[in-house]
Amino acid sequence: MAVEEEGLRVFQSVRIKIGEAKNLPSYPGPNKMRDCYCTVNLDQEEVFRTKVVEKSLCPFYGEDFYCEIPRSFRHLSFYIFDRDVFRRDSIIGKVAIQKEDLQKYHNRDTWFQLQHVDADSEVQGKVHLELRLSEVITDTGVVCHKLAARILECQGLPIVNGQCDPYATVTLAGPFRSEAKKTKVRKRTNNPQFDEVFYFEVTRPCSYSKKSHFDFEEEDVDKLEIRVDLWNASNLKFGDEFLGELRIPLKVLRQSSPHEAWYFLQPRDNGSKSLKPDDLGSLRLNVVYTEDHVFSSDYYRPLRDLLLKSADVEPVSASAAHILGEVCREKQEAAIPLVRLLLHYGRVVPFISAIASAEVKRTQDPNTIFRGNSLASKCIDETMKLAGMHYLHVTLKPTIEEICQSHRCCEIDPVKLRDGENLESNMESLRHYVDRVFTVITKSGVSCPTVMCDIFFSLREAAAKRFQDDLDVRYTAVSSFIFLRFFAPAILSPNLFQLTPHHTDPQTSRTLTLISKTIQTLGSLSKSKSASFKESYMATFYEFFNEQKYADAVKNFLDLISSSGRRDPKSVEQPILLKEGFMIKRAQGRKRFGMKNFKKRWFRLTNHEFTYQKSKGDQPLCSIPIENILAVERLEEESFRMKNMFQVIQPERALYIQASNCVEARDWIDILTKVSQCNQARLTVFHPSAYLNGHWLCCRASSDTAAGCTPCTGGLPANIQLDIDGDRETERIYSLFNLYMGKLEKMQEACGSKSVYDGPEQEEYSTFLIDDPQETYKTLKQVIAGVGALEQEHAQYRRDKFKKTRYGSQEHPIGDKSFQNYIRQQSEISAHSI
Repeated sequence: MAVEEEGLRVFQSVRIKIGEAKNLPSYPGPNKMRDCYCTVNLDQEEVFRTKVVEKSLCPFYGEDFYCEIPRSFRHLSFYIFDRDVFRRDSIIGKVAIQKEDLQKYHNRDTWFQLQHVDADSEVQGKVHLELRLSEVITDTGVVCHKLAARILECQGLPIVNGQCDPYATVTLAGPFRSEAKKTKVRKRTNNPQFDEVFYFEVTRPCSYSKKSHFDFEEEDVDKLEIRVDLWNASNLKFGDEFLGELRIPLKVLRQSSPHEAWYFLQPRDNGSKSLKPDDLGSLRLNVVYTEDHVFSSDYYRPLRDLLLKSADVEPVSASAAHILGEVCREKQEAAIPLVRLLLHYGRVVPFISAIASAEVKRTQDPNTIFRGNSLASKCIDETMKLAGMHYLHVTLKPTIEEICQSHRCCEIDPVKLRDGENLESNMESLRHYVDRVFTVITKSGVSCPTVMCDIFFSLREAAAKRFQDDLDVRYTAVSSFIFLRFFAPAILSPNLFQLTPHHTDPQTSRTLTLISKTIQTLGSLSKSKSASFKESYMATFYEFFNEQKYADAVKNFLDLISSSGRRDPKSVEQPILLKEGFMIKRAQGRKRFGMKNFKKRWFRLTNHEFTYQKSKGDQPLCSIPIENILAVERLEEESFRMKNMFQVIQPERALYIQASNCVEARDWIDILTKVSQCNQARLTVFHPSAYLNGHWLCCRASSDTAAGCTPCTGGLPANIQLDIDGDRETERIYSLFNLYMGKLEKMQEACGSKSVYDGPEQEEYSTFLIDDPQETYKTLKQVIAGVGALEQEHAQYRRDKFKKTRYGSQEHPIGDKSFQNYIRQQSEISAHSI
């Protein structure tokens, strides 16, 4: 979900690898071990939680998390919790990375020291404040000065123990005075509207001359400050919880009176406590934060057209897309945006066919075909991840879930057998699971996505044409992807493919490893399969599968998924599970009598219907056909004073739902909108607030059937399985070209050197694959020109934004370090250009 900024869309996303923690403090009991889990938080809003690792002070998590960030944030935080069965889980410590510091750790494994968590470390939110100094004439005719401090509102305050009932204290403080006043408590909101004014006497009326009065006032004002403290009104005996403070010296009124601005709340200035930095242990993380600033589509046309025609360039190594792969440090970083862009415009199959064919021509040994980390291999991997994810889930998820739930021991290594375990029984269990997985894979050919089948067809044809004497190469060219790079990794690490929510336990992980090894070997169709195992126990186990029926089944499957025009993809009509999970819903009022309360339910969305039930696997309590969804929109917080709410609007009523966090709410809204986008009766207007107490809270209309008062959001693509923003992907490719501009220029030099000098290649140019120097140089010149034009647009946008932005505005409150850095950078750029 993008944030609009004057003709430009801003996307934020983060990809996190949570590695492990080490040296956590021991539990103060005889056992000393802890049961720990880690959460990922935007500020203090939890958006992801790892599994619990039991009985360890050095827990290994090994979990990946990716999300689009739908709102602004100041810190990306990670909390380590110790699970407690009888009481609230306790926090061991946290890592908080400021948004402006995320680039320091970009895509690098980093150990972070855990920090203590207290009220001061949990400060977040901002305050809108106005100060005014005015003259007041008393009844006796004496002129005095009074300060009016107006607290308008706060936004984004932290939620403490599940609730937030905030109030503010306003204090005028100086060397010899301290006068405090307090707002009313605002119940159940972390975005309180106060709009309260407090008056303070700055200069006391006394018998002094006008001249001395001003001398005294100037000295007095310089030493005074306004302090605003935010508190959460608590019913607990420990007192109210501190939420943050801000301090403003009154000398700001010399520059402008009245002074009105937004401020970020800060921790208390009470001196840092002396704590050992390493007494809580540490956490290993890898964080990739991306912020894309995307212009309108016209800006990207020259570069986009250059990329889209890559498949038609002869030779393909001279194309813009191939050049991107040559200059990037890793082929993977080029493949991700390239595949997404080409998929979006329907050009991925011809491009992959062209680069795969070129790679096959360079391959000398059919046994090494597509075994390297080439651009072709990475592009095919990425296409399978995008286009094949649903296929993977339909094929493997039921069997993987059964294996995870059954916990049957399948260890076949005699050295690793535990007391009481039987080798023959374990072998039989493993054989049963391998047969189950093998059967569901080889019977799934009809469900394989068309785009994958078209790519496999081109691989098969190119390999068969290059190695005409090898009759098996047409199979191994395809199996090296579908088995080796698709099914086997998904079985080995199901959490990375969303087949399981977390890493599996050690015993199940071992079972899946053994299944993955066997399936990989079965799919490879190698001549001497038993010899391909390093372990003797695997070779012994594989004897079970040394039958021709397994090889025949693999070949039949590969034939089906690599044949052109094999079937109409629409002929398979089955419900596609798109998303499921627990949320809280408000009763819809389908019954005439009954309370409209909130209840936790398991929601399930397929391409046919949207349902909810008490728990996963229960019969649905309510089913909404997709064609009955007229709109899916956010619900304003004021309706029920609950965050992350949205509404699914039906012909008779709206279903009000609360998601667990802002990321989940955005994901549900997006996918519900996409799956219902083509409904004939979709609404154009809606009510952003609820219908309560006989009227709509938004427009005050009294009829519950009154037409909406706000335009519906729209413009989302209807393709629910592959939602790609072409402009965003082109922007990412531009960023990569810009990052590696030095290599592009070096590649230009290499083309010139090859054209003029036909001798031994210089070492600095040997890393580039250049088949046609003149054609490659021509493309490079166009790429550099397109990238340069976009860089000028970005520079102009930054200059315009710098001129318009006000420090202290709602978007950039005082205390925003990232904006202070931005101002300093722009000032340096301006000075340099002058």
